[in-house]
Amino acid sequence: MISHFGTTAAGHDIDSIRLHAGDLSVTILTWGCVIQDLRLAGIDYALTPGSDHISDYEGDMRYHGSVIGPIVNRISTGRVAVDGMMYELERNLKNRIHLHSGSRATHLRPWKIKESSSDRVTLTLHLPDGDAGLPGDRHIRVVYTVIAPATLTMEITGTTDQPTLMNFANHAYWNLDGTPTWEGHTLRVAADRYLPATEDFCPTGEIADLTGTDMDFRKTRSIAPGQPDLDNNYCLSDGPVALRDVLWLTGQSGTTLTMATDQPGMQLFDGRHLVGPRKTPYEALAFEAQGWPDAPTHPDFPSIRVTEAAPYRQFTTFTFGRSI
Repeated sequence: MISHFGTTAAGHDIDSIRLHAGDLSVTILTWGCVIQDLRLAGIDYALTPGSDHISDYEGDMRYHGSVIGPIVNRISTGRVAVDGMMYELERNLKNRIHLHSGSRATHLRPWKIKESSSDRVTLTLHLPDGDAGLPGDRHIRVVYTVIAPATLTMEITGTTDQPTLMNFANHAYWNLDGTPTWEGHTLRVAADRYLPATEDFCPTGEIADLTGTDMDFRKTRSIAPGQPDLDNNYCLSDGPVALRDVLWLTGQSGTTLTMATDQPGMQLFDGRHLVGPRKTPYEALAFEAQGWPDAPTHPDFPSIRVTEAAPYRQFTTFTFGRSI
């Protein structure tokens, strides 16, 4: 079902698309491909914090549930090289760091509905050559599908007519209990390495072993704010691989989320500065399947270069259930 959601400050009419199959219903916005609402049958609250106001998604909630690109996360130097040519990017964090593709990012734009049905929607966006500071005439497509009993799939593809860089992620936040914070959830992540970060949350360049650290989630454990602080990439592999389960989250309510992805990285963010509907720090957790952040700055990281012959693709799934 497609409905009018709101009108942006620039006058763009934004629609919401409600998808449903089995026990899962999901509402997607044409603004930024946002997952605005997600509900599991038998639970009387949304599992992702959302807003009914488009102005929130243009403002403080601009990352909530959105698809961010063409380069998600940080470029620490504010510039990238593509085949020997240097491209200066918008330095929208501390006047030196490129964060979430700046003001021309995909999460700050209206997308077009190419096709939709009761359980599936395809959204598209065109990025002309030079847009967001990068080369290539690019066409981006996001397909959301709900599959019974309770799985949301997300496929992101990007084509280009010349070499460029792409690294997309969905930035949905999750709280499986509907509580003021996520404290008491349990978490497991299938990664044995992570990327330590600077005080600006940019990778230092080190690829660190998780063994013996408080960052290690290979065994399921209860989590609490600040134990540890989380805004780091977990290294799932050294490049894109076949789809596999990589992350398991369980609330005290027994509600569960299992994420699978073909991407090599997963950014874990604890939402310590989250500006959500309740304006509460640690309201929800963000898990961003993506390539390793700041890859163009670190030759040892998996490349995010794409070409006409080797386009971009991401496939990520979110499966929900009850353990009790």
